[in-house]
Amino acid sequence: MYIPHHYKNENIAEVKDFLNQNSFGILINTVDGRPWGTHIPLELDVDENGNDILVGHIAKANPQWKNFEGNPEVLCIFNGSHSYVSSSWYQEEEVPTWNYIAVHVYGKLKIIEGDALMHHLKNLVDKYEEASENPIKIENLSKNTMKQVRGVVGLQIEITEIQAAYKLSQGREHDHSAIIRELERKNDSGSQELANRMKNI
Repeated sequence: MYIPHHYKNENIAEVKDFLNQNSFGILINTVDGRPWGTHIPLELDVDENGNDILVGHIAKANPQWKNFEGNPEVLCIFNGSHSYVSSSWYQEEEVPTWNYIAVHVYGKLKIIEGDALMHHLKNLVDKYEEASENPIKIENLSKNTMKQVRGVVGLQIEITEIQAAYKLSQGREHDHSAIIRELERKNDSGSQELANRMKNI
């Protein structure tokens, strides 16, 4: 994606933390000559060689998976917080803009089955059940319920490139205090998070 140099985040540890906290992404490839996207959780992990990967699954009824073998290169998009920024918050006249965080991950996909798929599903459920009052476990579900696994296709994406845009009013440092103050006045969580991030740059 297009990222002006001063918005590019090359702190890989920070970007990985973002991916762990914002793992619901969009998996994009080409189906019948057209771009195709599916909204799914894509969990950051490492393979047996210590390489960074994304792991997920889609419905077998989704025709997207039938196009992976011939063209395994995919794009995964992850969106973070975003907020409108009014130029009325600036000291000088300027056009308004938008602050945001977005990460694009490119990689090569392969289908996973059997134990690898079950390992992914177990980790996914454990992660998101952790805060539940009565958490479920994959291993405790009945065989009849687990038959539904036959209806999904597991996937593993070897990461080849990560592009991270953190647009946080860089270049307008003299206006940061006013922008932060106005973002904090907004009621949405995205504006609050952006204000907190701006305090740390």
